[in-house]
Amino acid sequence: MKTTRLKLETGNSRALVDLTHEVRKFVENESDGLVNISIPHATAGLILMELGSGSDEDLWGRLDELLPRGHRYVHSHGSPGHGADHVLPAFISPTLTLPVIDGEVSLGMWQSIVLIDPNVDNPRREVLLAFLAG
Repeated sequence: MKTTRLKLETGNSRALVDLTHEVRKFVENESDGLVNISIPHATAGLILMELGSGSDEDLWGRLDELLPRGHRYVHSHGSPGHGADHVLPAFISPTLTLPVIDGEVSLGMWQSIVLIDPNVDNPRREVLLAFLAG
């Protein structure tokens, strides 16, 4: 199995980070198999979605409705609403596994591999990539 670690700075505001290029580069010389993308963090997740065209704002709007910010959470250290960040992985997985065919990640036309990070208290993230040949 081939592995690597990506280190990211997501800043001090919630972020959507497109990982598609890095994942494609990681598997470009491989054959068929599976690529696993994971983030070892309790307050972030991975999604497949179209970025831009209003999709980003739509996603944050729905998440704000589902997991509103504020002081309503038992888990209450950090910035207001940080408890919502800890509930996020129950809805958005911290792991994705995708097929790789002839060295290309199988994605739809408009799909991107995206790290979603609502946690403004932790700007440093690590992404683990693993390729398992078929």
